[in-house]
Amino acid sequence: MTLPVRTGARNTIGADDGSAPVPEEVPGCRELLARLTAESAGLRAAGKIAFVGVGEHDVYNITAPFFFDGQTLIAGRVESRFTESSTLVLFRRGRDGTWHPCPCAPVLPGLQDPCVTTINGELILGGVRFPVPLPDGRNGWRMEFYRGRRLSGLEHFLTGPDHMKDIRLICLLDGRVAVFNRPQGQVGGRGKIGLTLARSLDELSAKVIVEAPLLEAQHPDSEWSGANEIHVLRDGRLGVLGHIACWDEQETRHYYPMVFAVHPDTRRASALRIIARRCDFPEGPAKRPDLADVLFSGGLLRHGNGTATLFAGLSDAEAGYLRMDDPMAPFEP
Repeated sequence: MTLPVRTGARNTIGADDGSAPVPEEVPGCRELLARLTAESAGLRAAGKIAFVGVGEHDVYNITAPFFFDGQTLIAGRVESRFTESSTLVLFRRGRDGTWHPCPCAPVLPGLQDPCVTTINGELILGGVRFPVPLPDGRNGWRMEFYRGRRLSGLEHFLTGPDHMKDIRLICLLDGRVAVFNRPQGQVGGRGKIGLTLARSLDELSAKVIVEAPLLEAQHPDSEWSGANEIHVLRDGRLGVLGHIACWDEQETRHYYPMVFAVHPDTRRASALRIIARRCDFPEGPAKRPDLADVLFSGGLLRHGNGTATLFAGLSDAEAGYLRMDDPMAPFEP
């Protein structure tokens, strides 16, 4: 596998004592992968997740398991191997260890890549609507969010900006809502992560989301990133599970799960760290040859004993898990 050479993009990282920022090279996928390879792998045990009740369709880009309305659930993207016509489905675990569509949960056709969080006792379920006709005549996408205190009562309450994926919400310790965005184009290039705060869910709108300022440069402009799941850390910082991605010379995509920590008020962020590669999971099919090295972060289940389980989409065709040393633990000394 040959990855592109770093572009020389630069970052300014201020010292903790408030002194002047110091220019520093921003590492990209190549350097971050080298660091992962050089580090001790620690605990590593991987497998695939079995879904039934969906016919011949694939289930991938799943969330981590979560408990809501008296049940342990996983949200997943369900679609045929040969299309991107997707449905968002909530699954519950059967006694045999397989995951079945939950009969009391809504099925949301046309939504991809689900995300979940809980705010003030309400489940917040999001997904990417694709395709969506945009004002300029192109097909694009928008994120949609649903909320409710029961699975049977989820209602749409928010639509994100045009052509933006990877919007993530989390409730802070003081009750405010942190909002991560991922603009592309004139602002954001191929995709960068931004962060803003709102006093409540009721303050959120597409305008609030699109105006979230970008974090300081986290990777070269030739690469892209997005937030997938947010964890509130003990000191009030936010631990971000996300992905960083790039193209190689053969126009093959490479996606890697990564983590960093950020303070919601100062927006000071730690450096990115890749935590896994596709080869850490069992081999399997890919939706297309150029997606074989795609590992899409879904969620991280922290076990409280220094270990965690990463849940991820595999090559846009399957879902898997990887037990590992908790990658958020270094942010909580």
